[in-house]
Amino acid sequence: MVFEGLAEKLQQTFKKLRGRGKLTESDVNDAMREVRMALLEADVNFKVVKDFVAKVKERAVGQEVLESLTPAQFVIKIVNDELTALMGGTASRITVSSRPPTVIMLVGLQGAGKTTTAGKLANLLKKQGKSPLLVAADVYRPAAIKQLQVLGEQLEIPVFEAGQGNPVEIAKQAIDYALAHAKDMVLIDTAGRLHINEELMDELKSIKQTVKPHEILLVVDAMTGQDAVNVAETFNGALGVDGVILTKLDGDARGGAALSIKAVTGCPIKFAAMGEKLEAIEPFHPDRMASRILGMGDVLTLIEKAQSTIDLEQAKEMEKQFRKDDFTLDDFLDQLQQVKKLGSMEQILSMLPGMGNLTKQMKDVDLSGKEMGQVEAIIRSMTKKERRDPAILNGSRRKRIAMGSGTRVQDVNRLLKQFAEARKMMKRLKDMQKNKRGLGNFKMPFFGK
Repeated sequence: MVFEGLAEKLQQTFKKLRGRGKLTESDVNDAMREVRMALLEADVNFKVVKDFVAKVKERAVGQEVLESLTPAQFVIKIVNDELTALMGGTASRITVSSRPPTVIMLVGLQGAGKTTTAGKLANLLKKQGKSPLLVAADVYRPAAIKQLQVLGEQLEIPVFEAGQGNPVEIAKQAIDYALAHAKDMVLIDTAGRLHINEELMDELKSIKQTVKPHEILLVVDAMTGQDAVNVAETFNGALGVDGVILTKLDGDARGGAALSIKAVTGCPIKFAAMGEKLEAIEPFHPDRMASRILGMGDVLTLIEKAQSTIDLEQAKEMEKQFRKDDFTLDDFLDQLQQVKKLGSMEQILSMLPGMGNLTKQMKDVDLSGKEMGQVEAIIRSMTKKERRDPAILNGSRRKRIAMGSGTRVQDVNRLLKQFAEARKMMKRLKDMQKNKRGLGNFKMPFFGK
């Protein structure tokens, strides 16, 4: 999970502060020392860490904080504000031309996932009501054109290609094609190299001068840490980058690139790609990401995901069952099938405030096709009575279910443990909504709007 190590260390630090009735300057200094170490271990640029800690410390030792009735909360708020500012402050949107098409040029090194990201971004724009066109301008990498065509077919988005021709001419022809076919967004997948060189930059500059893109988005691999920041700095100096798309952000448990890029390069992070699926890209919201890091959840993003993926009629029926405290294994199976559309269980729980312990407990819940098939087989092998009341599942019943589903007794036991954890999570969600703590006035995202 992104920022896993950093989030855990920061939350432990602030837990110590919460245990103190009043804070002294010494308490703040100790906390800031731990924050500094946590950020450095997260591979955040050392100059960025120095400036960040200085800003937090300056605000945190003020009289207003030290004399506050809840000083620990005040300090956490300051850290939250500064983390948000560090990552850009507010979400940075794509510049849309008043005269279509809007031209977006995707640049980056080989291996960053540029072509796949082009498809993901086109898919996101399509869901927003746009009519995108993908352009295959990477004429050097073997199978790059074919890869983009396959993505286009999967997403039902047209791809403009002219074989192994001149990338500048291909980009120019693509704009004409977009005008002729009423395409309002043109995404140009340019060539990359294994490293930055003059030949690559000259080609990208030529494309920029010819098609005059409204946005130049740099695709960087978050897992490369500070190398990603260095790449962003170099591309921005040569081309003038309008924004960054971080790929594989879910694979980087440290998150140093996300916390350093804006401060070092001045380029805002506009999108984050987390996962292999073509839906796995989302606008980057600095305030929401800061909230996740500090364990305060990200309910807004979860609600947006839920509203775009979950069957509302089925969700309403499930909500009725849930409100009656009648959450059965049948409901659990339906819930898993719905939740699978939102991402991994770990990702979902990380967006909910106060779910730190449950996130760890549910970390091994795999919602892949194989695991879902096994879960369904086990539940379908139970009688209606057993699904309604799992408490009656003794050893002999579990053995029978394992044989009927082609699984092991250990698999049945694991599923029942996961069900118990889900029930516990549902109860906590219900209590939070009843008391209007954490989720505010929002209804539970799993159950629709």
